[in-house]
Formats: sequence, structure tokens, C-alpha cells
Amino acid sequence: MHEITVIGGGFAGLTAAVAAAESGAQVTLYEAHHTLGGRARTAEGPYRTNDGPHALYRRGPHWTWLQQRGLLEPVAAPPLREGARLRFRRGGVLRRTPPLALLRLALTKPEQAPVDSDFLTWAGSRVGEEGARAAAHWMGVALFHHDPGSLSAAFVQERLRRSTSLPPEAHYPRGGWGRLIERMAARAWDLGVRIETTSRVDALPERRGPVIVATSLDAARRLLGDSTLEGPSGRTVLIDLALRARRGDPFVVSDLDAPGWLERFTASDRSLAPAGQSLIQGQLPIAPDRSKADGITHAETLLDLGFPGWRERTQWRREALAAGRTGAVDLPGTTWRDRPRIDRGNGIYLAGDQVAAPGLLSEVSFNSGLEAASLALLATKRTTERTTERTTEPLDLKRT
Repeated sequence: MHEITVIGGGFAGLTAAVAAAESGAQVTLYEAHHTLGGRARTAEGPYRTNDGPHALYRRGPHWTWLQQRGLLEPVAAPPLREGARLRFRRGGVLRRTPPLALLRLALTKPEQAPVDSDFLTWAGSRVGEEGARAAAHWMGVALFHHDPGSLSAAFVQERLRRSTSLPPEAHYPRGGWGRLIERMAARAWDLGVRIETTSRVDALPERRGPVIVATSLDAARRLLGDSTLEGPSGRTVLIDLALRARRGDPFVVSDLDAPGWLERFTASDRSLAPAGQSLIQGQLPIAPDRSKADGITHAETLLDLGFPGWRERTQWRREALAAGRTGAVDLPGTTWRDRPRIDRGNGIYLAGDQVAAPGLLSEVSFNSGLEAASLALLATKRTTERTTERTTEPLDLKRT
């Protein structure tokens, strides 16, 4: 039986483990934390928060894969009535409608955007600089980068198109992403995957088969001693807030003056907070030279505009700073193919949201997990074939 080791029990690692086990491999998965999930963990109640806002995009490749295995449901979609509760900060004022330029760009096919130009330059040539900048800032919802306009136009436009599609692509696992992870873990156990939690791997184990490293890029760089494992990502301030519910609170506050986004997640899933309370999560991108306090100030500015009396209504609050943990971003002239490759040679494979795989956010983790499992299975098959050939070679009488 093929033996495959997976290091990291997040979304990418569990995807790789399930895919490999389904193909008959004997899989052992090591996770440093006492629970699985990585950044897809969900906090225990009463406030079921993720490590930053998370969504499943309905047209993504993982949607069908999860659905076919009975791992997807139940999911929540934004209620239609909440569409009237989107708010946009423009010129320091909260507005009900986005600029026409953003809507025009949202209708532009991604393939019309060039890879080698930055988004602001390309979009500005189509709708003017002001509209292009507002569209770039809108993309704080899916890029978590302090300057989306400086990224590849093709990269940003694909995400702009998907984040503005109607009906909305974004759906949410009910009860938080942790529920999805629990279903994936149960599937892995049923397939015979050996899962070892609280098992930090500081050096590659002695192995009799391929190893899939499904950790953050920083952790993979240290584990493999490979200084080339680098790639640009975002730096954000996370804020989670539980407020006493108030009629008329917005569903989303999107900052078009600077990248920033607040969302009332209990609008889609009431189970995330106690009755009568609203759970709001925000991810505010900040530049490398800015502080956590700057991000908090930005979040509170949006709260002042969108949630009157929020300070007096606050029941619970949590803040965090996240660096390099929001997925890959592509600079002008680069695509996902230029990120660290999955096949590292010598039977080692990489999976995660910053490696050479296409997709949006968690889709990169999923695609790389599947690819890593496929390559690992192919490697074990070739090893088995070579071993079989050696053991079945005809006896050479001249050498005996």
C-alpha cells in the first residue's frame, strides 16, 4: 500500500489526505495544534468566529468536490433582503449605492485585463482614476492587501468579477468553517487516515513515501530549509465584535476611500452569536509601515459610520494582527504559475494558499491539495513499478 505523510491539518492538508486516501494510499496526517483546521478553525461559542472572514465561492472547484462527498451542506447564502443593506463609504460619507464606474468594471470580462499592467492603470484608462481607485478599494473584501491597485490587473479583475456576481457567489458553512473541517476530518477518519494532533513536525520525518507539506509558506520555508519559499501576501488587522442587535444595522460596510470591509455575519447565520446579538467581523488591510492601532482606528471609523452607538452596544470584542496569512497576491507581470511550485523534488510536495495553483483564496489551498495528492500518488506508483521490475528481472546466469 502507498504511504503518504501530510504535515498540516488545515483545509489544504485535509483535502490532500482525503484525496490520497480515496485512491488507496495509507495516509498519516500531523497537526501541531490540538484541533484541526488551520486558519479555518472556528472558535467555540458563544461567538463562533473564524480567523478572519471566510467564504466559499459557489463557482469554485471545491464546491462540487465537497458536495459530491456530502461535506458541503449546510451552507448559508446572504439573504436577498440584506442586499438593500450594503453601505459604501465614499468621500468620508456612507452611501447606499456604489459608483457607476465600479459597476462598469464589474461587467468587464477578466480576460480583457492584462497580466503585465497594474490594476489602477488599466482600470483608470477605462473608467477614470477615481472610479478605478474605488473599485480597487472594494477588493479589500477578497484581496486583504493595502494597495490592490498596484497588483496585476488580470489578478484583481478576476476577483472583482466574482465578488460582484449576482446572485452572490459567497456562501458560508453554517456554524462556521470549523463545521466544514469537522466533516472533512470525519471523512478522512472513515477512509483510514491516521490523524495525529498536537504533533509539531520540526524536521522531515524518516519516510517510506512522499511528504505533503500543507503549512503556511513561512513554516514550510523553515521546515524545508528552502529560502526560495516566499511570496507576497497581505497584512491585516482583524476585528471581531458582538453588538446588541439593532434594527437597521447594515449588512456590509465597504470602504471605497481605502481598502476595508465590515460584515454582519449573523445576517446569514444566526447560530454564530447568542440570540439578540449581532456578530460583526472585519479585516482591514494595513501597509508594512503601519501599526495595528492604525487598523483599529480605521475599523472604528467604519463602525461609527455604519453602526450608531456601537460602543454602548458592545458585548464582546477581539482584535488581532495577521501578516502573510491572507493568501497569495500577484504583482504585475506575474500569475499563479510564478508562485512556489508544488513539486519540490525528492518526493516532497507543497500545498496551501500561496503556492502555484489557480483559484480565489481557499480555492488555491484546495487545488494545491488535490495536485499534491495526485503527484504523491503518481510518485508512489512509479516507485512500486520500479520495485516490481527489479524483483521480476530474469536471472542472469552469466553473473551467478
